[in-house]
Formats: sequence, C-alpha cells, structure tokens
Amino acid sequence: MGYHVLDPEELADSPDHSCDRRSITEAAELAQLAAAVYDLAPGEQLATQYHYHEQREEIFYVLDGELSVETPEETFTVPAGEVFVAEPESPIRPYNPADAPDRTRVLGVGAPKFDIGRAYDPDGDE
Repeated sequence: MGYHVLDPEELADSPDHSCDRRSITEAAELAQLAAAVYDLAPGEQLATQYHYHEQREEIFYVLDGELSVETPEETFTVPAGEVFVAEPESPIRPYNPADAPDRTRVLGVGAPKFDIGRAYDPDGDE
C-alpha cells in the first residue's frame, strides 16, 4: 500500500505553464489520475491552451478567488467553494481574467491521466 501527505507549496512548479502549477500526480507517482494545484494571477490561464480531451473527465475545485471557464457556448464564472466539471469532448479554456481583483487557486483533477489535451480552435480553423 502507498500513502502520501503532500504540501503543494513544497512541490516543484511546472515550467511549461503560464501560471504556478504544482503536480500532485508527479510527486505521488500516480498511474491513472492527473491532479495539480494551480495559482493564477490576473490574466493567467490554467491550461497551456484552449483544449479538450477525448476521454478525460476533469473537475476544477476553486479554493480561492473565481475561475472563468470559456466554452464554445458560454463563459462560466466559478466562485470559491464550487466545482466546474468538464466531460470528454468538451472544449474549455480556464483562466483568471486580466481585470480580476485577486489571484485564483484551483485544485484540478482528471482521469484518465494519459489522455493529453488536444488544441481547440473556437473559430474552427483547427
């Protein structure tokens, strides 16, 4: 059996993201689950691009601040204490708006881990 108690503040920041992203998956060597804590300054995106997953289900639990999530139909505003859920094949662009008054902190979880996001072009120029 394996157990882990992790402090996200002590985990290494992921250099390929514009925001501060701390991978729980890498620290705990998880095989099936993608999990990370994100700290977004105003104007920063959670993901590296507007994207979707073919199989992955994702949840974004907002710990502090508000998370905006752009979808093809509308932009959702998710306040602290609430969860945004994205089903497979559902394009999203989670971000903290440039005019936001505060940082946003989010726990993101998705499975299966191996389903890497695919770029989505909202203008249809994929």
